[in-house]
Amino acid sequence: MTRALVALALLAGAATAPFGSPAPPGEGGARAPGVGQGRAYGFGQPVLPNPPYDGQFTFVRLRYGPETRMVSQRLPWSHDYPTGERHFMKILEEVSYVRPKTEETSIYGLDDPELFKHPIAYMAEPGYWLITETEAAAFRAYLLKGGFVIFDDFSGDRGGWASFEYAFRRVLPEARFYDLDPSHNIFHSFFQIDSFDILPQAYDVGRPVLRAVFEDNDPQKRMIAMINYNTDISEYWEEAGMGFHPTWETNEAYKLGVNYVLYGLTH
Repeated sequence: MTRALVALALLAGAATAPFGSPAPPGEGGARAPGVGQGRAYGFGQPVLPNPPYDGQFTFVRLRYGPETRMVSQRLPWSHDYPTGERHFMKILEEVSYVRPKTEETSIYGLDDPELFKHPIAYMAEPGYWLITETEAAAFRAYLLKGGFVIFDDFSGDRGGWASFEYAFRRVLPEARFYDLDPSHNIFHSFFQIDSFDILPQAYDVGRPVLRAVFEDNDPQKRMIAMINYNTDISEYWEEAGMGFHPTWETNEAYKLGVNYVLYGLTH
């Protein structure tokens, strides 16, 4: 399986998306301007329409920020979009029986009713997360109904833990954050991750910290939030095959992602 990941990591990074012009700013609305219009964002990657819901697993990226937005990697929520998830979905398709959409991402605001059709959501750079009361209430309902969210790509110099915790507590004021160790079953839902000694570290500022929030603050119950703090596994997904990171680090980032999705789909 490790050899397969090495080969797939290289394949995932082999294709690059075409360049285009950035999307213009928009105003309000449930979706980011440019999404669904086939326009380009920030550094020239294409923005595709949200695919229609048909039950097939789709990578869901959560959008947050002020009312006037443009789709750009200059906005924290779009970091590594769309290459990171495209590479990751190809890996997920090859190593598991999940048959995800490999070229499409759905982008939703926290209060978009369409989010409830998807069991797993991903948020990049949540240290910069801004949230309204309406969004907090809707996202709370999503998580308590059975949703699972993966937070990734933040550290002390990217918004920091305090900023993230403040935003999350507007969703679940009573939430407790638990430091995880390799014994938790999320690290054994597909790949066996028995040690954190080789966790990929995107920032080189200490060890990654993996935390979680559980239903009713009970670690024996369902995990509702997986938090990658002080690292950025989607950076490895995005840059797979580019030679920026050792292949073993990219493999470990893929293993974490696959385990997270398989856990979310089965709990």
